[in-house]
Amino acid sequence: MPTRTTAQRHGPGFSKFLRAAIALQTVAIFFQAVTAGLLLSTAYGETLHSVGARVMYAASMLYVLAAVLAWRPGGGSPRPVLHATGFLVLASVQVVLGIAHVASLHVPLGTLMFGLSTLQLGRTLVGLRVRADAAV
Repeated sequence: MPTRTTAQRHGPGFSKFLRAAIALQTVAIFFQAVTAGLLLSTAYGETLHSVGARVMYAASMLYVLAAVLAWRPGGGSPRPVLHATGFLVLASVQVVLGIAHVASLHVPLGTLMFGLSTLQLGRTLVGLRVRADAAV
């Protein structure tokens, strides 16, 4: 008997929540890149970057919650939880580096985080497209 995925057991709500959390995180990190430029050129850039940092960190925590909810109730793969937890660790390091004004590490880490988040979002969306094609 084939094993059913979390989405099959509990409906598509869990995977939609996970995709939405990853998308929010990716958008929040992109916003941080935009506000980093504003930080250097405008008076209100620091405020926007500070608010964006809080939103990005909250989005990372939401991603962990979504991954746990997609994994634990349905017995799915723990891989998304590991990815989300690793990303939350990177976000924590990013916050510490930002507060300490260590731009030489803060900026490259932010770039890495954006790339990783975009990659994870792409994987999730491609996986969704592959499952939809297989269902037809």
